[in-house]
Amino acid sequence: MTLKDYGFTDFFEKQEISTESIYGRVTAVFKDFYRVITDEKEFLATIKRGNFYELSATSLPAVGDFVEISKDGQILSVLTRKTVFSRMNKDSEEQLIAANFDYALIVMSLNHDFNLNRLERYLTVAWDSGATPIIILTKADLVEDLTVYTEQLETVAYGVPAYYVDNLSHHGFEALKRDLKPHSTLVLLGSSGVGKSSFINSLAGVDLIKTADIRADDSKGKHTTTHREMHLLNNGWIVIDTPGMREFGVGINHTGLETTFSDIEELAQHCRFRDCSHTKEPGCAVQTAIDDSSLSMQHYENWLKLQREMAYHERKNSPALARQERDRWKAIHKSLRTQLKTRSKK
Repeated sequence: MTLKDYGFTDFFEKQEISTESIYGRVTAVFKDFYRVITDEKEFLATIKRGNFYELSATSLPAVGDFVEISKDGQILSVLTRKTVFSRMNKDSEEQLIAANFDYALIVMSLNHDFNLNRLERYLTVAWDSGATPIIILTKADLVEDLTVYTEQLETVAYGVPAYYVDNLSHHGFEALKRDLKPHSTLVLLGSSGVGKSSFINSLAGVDLIKTADIRADDSKGKHTTTHREMHLLNNGWIVIDTPGMREFGVGINHTGLETTFSDIEELAQHCRFRDCSHTKEPGCAVQTAIDDSSLSMQHYENWLKLQREMAYHERKNSPALARQERDRWKAIHKSLRTQLKTRSKK
């Protein structure tokens, strides 16, 4: 195998490195080590900490990154990324998940795991990553009428291809394999125990990854992937598997939010007031669409929720915005105290 088999294209080769260094790609991330593959071999590498000391956590290597490696096996730098997938944790810290992939496959099963709100959350980040999102719906053989799910998807996933597959019978994989570009890098996103490992095995045609059975009471499987890892399949596709995520903040992915909720963004252009909050103002096109049922209330409420979450992360990462928000609430509380005093005098 060569590095070109692992997606090393002209985009990365044109990025110059030292004549004393070599190119490599990160195939797995552990606590203190990175598994890296080069044209010569695959091995565990460390980073040269002095080169990353003043950089942010998102500047550290992630699975899928192409890197510059010294002759003694240290990662010296990370090459410019084509695409990147990250999330915000509960502390409003950005966490890098994967890099340099062509497709973001959002895997959901047609049981208790099917959740439109979660799908919108994944789509928001997938669109912002720069890759092409694809929806994978597993356990399709257990559903008699798939149109029920198709109709729901049409309300939130505009123009996003969806494939109904079954990991056991391998039904549905023919269409997916036909539509994926050869030698592409795919990153899999989904909840813990949703069946991503089984999906990879079916896509590969062999059992590459250990899997576990699901529980009958809540349709949840055991979490078998414990770290982010890349797999090169015999058919040429490169798959990045990620652990299921219990916390999944959208961060400040404005572009992804606008794309996922493009229907609401379009309606907002027709509101009477430019600064309409789309809640109670007269002449609000968004509220009109809700009233005539052309816009789903669930879709609208999730849009509001993600907007609030995004605004929270922005304030937490911007001292100026945080101060502005504190001043706003001080003014509100001062106004309320004045009103209470006025009423008490009456």
